[in-house]
Amino acid sequence: MGRLLVAALLLFVAGCSGGESAVPGGGKIDALLTKAPVYAGQVTPGSAVDRIRKRGELLIGGSQDAPLLSQLDPVSGELTGFDAYLGKLLAQYVLGKPSTDLLTATSETREPLLANGTVDVIVQTYTITPQRAERVSFAGPYYRSGQSIAVPKGSTGITKPADLAGKTVIVGANTPGVKAVRDVAPTAEVLEFGSDPECLTALKQGRGDAYVQDQAILVADASKDADLRLVGEPFTEDLYGIGIKHGDAEFTKFVNDWLREIGKSGLWQEVWKQTIGTVVTGEAPAPPAIAS
Repeated sequence: MGRLLVAALLLFVAGCSGGESAVPGGGKIDALLTKAPVYAGQVTPGSAVDRIRKRGELLIGGSQDAPLLSQLDPVSGELTGFDAYLGKLLAQYVLGKPSTDLLTATSETREPLLANGTVDVIVQTYTITPQRAERVSFAGPYYRSGQSIAVPKGSTGITKPADLAGKTVIVGANTPGVKAVRDVAPTAEVLEFGSDPECLTALKQGRGDAYVQDQAILVADASKDADLRLVGEPFTEDLYGIGIKHGDAEFTKFVNDWLREIGKSGLWQEVWKQTIGTVVTGEAPAPPAIAS
């Protein structure tokens, strides 16, 4: 899917004027909700689902500033994007209504938010890794991406991962980009920042030569910033999972069953078309197989 993403991105950016971004409107979630399943089975007293139902809303750790993924629409006041819509659909499945409350999370705060019960789930391009799986339970994967390279427009000299050698490379703290850069370019200087906006600011300030991040995030960034350019193809495969409090096998299975259901019904593909698919041309990809 990498070539499709990059090719579509170039067409998308070329078609934008005045730096405006095409972010899906909040009203699109309504059409998706009409097709959304609602759980009708038994609920274990004291379980995560029971607690969410008694509270009346699903608490989600995520973002408000990631176009195509999870961004607050200033006109409608609604969260829009692939992750945001999945969060609404999960709430619909649990509660019978899309009642959610989003708490902003970063790569460094996601695990504490889950561990102390501040949020029920993290839906935020949360890459599944063995290290994270020791501290977080993951449902999914629900999306497939990969680490890619972004540079300022007009920059030369970096066209592939090996070109990062000896360069200063910006990455998100506690993200797979850290290991990915060190694996392909051991002599690179890795400069870490806590959030995607901080990384982008650092790149624009010239504090690094390149920014390595999940391709899906970089595509969203470049969709609103014509001065950002993606180079080459993804050089890793990253699978996104929905973060759940470590050890909660029952809720993990519950969310996995929901993911399987929306994948089989075609609703996952509809979410993709309304969000990432507004930039990426072609048919919606098949969702990744859910782990057992």
